[in-house]
Amino acid sequence: MTTKTIGIILNGATGRICSTQHVANALAPIRDEGGLPDGTDRIMPRLMLAGRNAEKLAAIAKNTGAEWTTDLDKALADPAYTVFFDAAATSQRQGALEKAIAAGKHIYSEKPVALLVDKGLELLRAMNAKGLKHGAVEDKLGLPGLQKLSRLAAANYFGRMTGFRLEFGWWVFDGTEVACQRPSWNYRKKDGGGLILDMYPHWRYVIENTLGPMRRVISAMSTATPERIDERGAHYSVDVDDSASTLIELESGAVGTILASWATRVRRDDLLTFQIDGTAGSAVAGLHRCWTSTSAQTPRTAHFSIATDLNVDYRANWHEITDSGPFKNPYRIGWENFLRHVATGAPMQADFSAGIRDVQFAEACYRSVKDGAWVSMDHGLPARGA
Repeated sequence: MTTKTIGIILNGATGRICSTQHVANALAPIRDEGGLPDGTDRIMPRLMLAGRNAEKLAAIAKNTGAEWTTDLDKALADPAYTVFFDAAATSQRQGALEKAIAAGKHIYSEKPVALLVDKGLELLRAMNAKGLKHGAVEDKLGLPGLQKLSRLAAANYFGRMTGFRLEFGWWVFDGTEVACQRPSWNYRKKDGGGLILDMYPHWRYVIENTLGPMRRVISAMSTATPERIDERGAHYSVDVDDSASTLIELESGAVGTILASWATRVRRDDLLTFQIDGTAGSAVAGLHRCWTSTSAQTPRTAHFSIATDLNVDYRANWHEITDSGPFKNPYRIGWENFLRHVATGAPMQADFSAGIRDVQFAEACYRSVKDGAWVSMDHGLPARGA
């Protein structure tokens, strides 16, 4: 058995998502387990953490057995590292990816992969011109609840789909009495902030991979909290959306909704719920759990009473799927796919063009808000693998 070592530069390594999910929960375990099996070979990740804060980098590196550097240019010049992963702030992504592509590195990127579709296409053309492999993170597909829901859709459990509803969000404090749970750049346009740009790329791949392509969208958005307090205690004005509602028509003709907000208090099954309805049955999934109700199990609702509470338990006819897994960490699933793609040329469904499709969705929603009209989601993008 031979070992193929793949050096990976992880830019933005001190961020929570990169240090926890990508490094501690995905790449370090793959390495510590002796590498990723691939036929008779094993793929071994070698990790180089890159960022600006030497103290934080050193601490993360010590805990995860990685190397680290504050000199990104030096790391990019090292031929031992053939992969560049970017998880730094969204506003810095374009420049970082351009430098990595110029250095001939294969590219794996967090979302959104670009601020605009045109900028994403520029990056994709540059990667293809150099023959580089590329991928985009699609972690939400690996959530246990959404995996269960996706399996139902693939098995035609729903019959003819009649609609869907995705609800997401929680209350993000403004910093006045309780510290804000999200970084201040999320609320500044110049830094790539905004709920639609930040979260809708994820909902695009969740919806289209589960239910099929979108045809058109229409959106509304708002800024629920116009002033916040940043990490240094300074007040600042919010100039992006923190709440959004979107109506989506799929190519199949089914219509569904997204309701997303960083200014809502949770009173539903989970922080994220995704419900699909069909002629044969319905299902609703959270991050980990999934419940179903078939047509035969659906009670006959005939009326409601203004004067008297009918005292109906509407959850009684829903039944939880008992599949307990095991389920891999969603970020690890993405890295295993990408490492095999780089090492052996195995297919990569979540390539960079899929990431651009995510940006196209966010862009279409913003255009819809501006124009007050439906916006087509006609692909107009390179096919995956192109």
